[in-house]
Amino acid sequence: MAPPEQDAAAPHHPPPPPPPPLTTTTAAATPPPKLRIHPPLLNTACPWATSEADLAALLSCAATGAVTTRTSLLGGFAHDDAAHRFVLFDPATATPVARRAADAKEEEEKKKKEEEEDVGLDGSTQAAHPGALLPAVGSVNSLGYSPVTLDEYLAMLARLSASLPARTHRKTVIVSVTGDATAVASCHGRITAAAAAPAIRFPLAMEVNLSCPNIPSAPPPAYSPSQLDAYLAALLPTPTSASASTAPVAVGLKLPPLTYDTQFADLVDALRPHGRKLSFVTATNTLGSCMVFEDDGDGNGDGAASLRGGMAGAPLHPLALGNVSSLRRLFDQSDELRHLDIIGVGGVSDGNGYRRMRRAGAAIVGLATGLGSQGVAVFDAIENDVASQW
Repeated sequence: MAPPEQDAAAPHHPPPPPPPPLTTTTAAATPPPKLRIHPPLLNTACPWATSEADLAALLSCAATGAVTTRTSLLGGFAHDDAAHRFVLFDPATATPVARRAADAKEEEEKKKKEEEEDVGLDGSTQAAHPGALLPAVGSVNSLGYSPVTLDEYLAMLARLSASLPARTHRKTVIVSVTGDATAVASCHGRITAAAAAPAIRFPLAMEVNLSCPNIPSAPPPAYSPSQLDAYLAALLPTPTSASASTAPVAVGLKLPPLTYDTQFADLVDALRPHGRKLSFVTATNTLGSCMVFEDDGDGNGDGAASLRGGMAGAPLHPLALGNVSSLRRLFDQSDELRHLDIIGVGGVSDGNGYRRMRRAGAAIVGLATGLGSQGVAVFDAIENDVASQW
């Protein structure tokens, strides 16, 4: 059959040339940097990772493979001791418990030892106070973010690079940050520059915390697909080919707890177009709008004897396992996301909790309430529980 006649006046347009092949300098061919953490155990952003002494103790602990700073802003957070608090509680009774049996005495002993020896070089002072380790506890906090600014944390890490022994320099420090889109973009630039400078010897990564439930009039952006898409589109530049002096910094997101299928689907849909910009997610942050009463009284309502905020620790553990398992399954089904590592967080305080989190799909396991209730010794206890079989 003869082809139809063409209009002689119509110009002939040849088909467009095929796209050039991808090269190693294209974004699609450049994989995001991987977290390299061993042992795969670390603290998460929490009040017990606020000060330089906190970070020194965590870095010096042989059982941590990395350390996360408390979430910071460029200008710091206006912390108020009266408004921003935490309570540890017994999950069986929802009644408060002491942090440790001899918490006040421990602080006195720590100060005394700091005067007698060079504390922080090997973490021996914290190790000298194992205390009576509590069983698994829950926590509720009304905390916001760190009063320490990002630049102050980077200065701390430079000082710790000089003061801590070389064996600690292999540990990645995940610098947790938050803010609006412009601020987080600036944070990324500062952390990337610090990672390339010689003053900080620890490998650096950046966690963008979009999941705190305690900020009035600012719900966690990660719950909103449109907000999450805007953050990823505006703040996280696509990795490019890197030289030895400008290696890209691994970037991850700290996620809130998800509770139904549509939330998971919306999250994955928002992440997929930006998957090559991310190396990991941290799952999960605290569950908001929880409350504990701080006394044994019979009063009603939200009086001075109660605390409302985000819940973590043992009561969150089943939800955290479910989040990690669901995210791992969904990521593995997506070409754009299967490379993402998951830092599994929520209710881990012993070897069994660590094993469950790894079984659910976490590549790395983090904890905060366990650190707050047991101190740095919790990491050594987990290492002993698993007999170093990470």
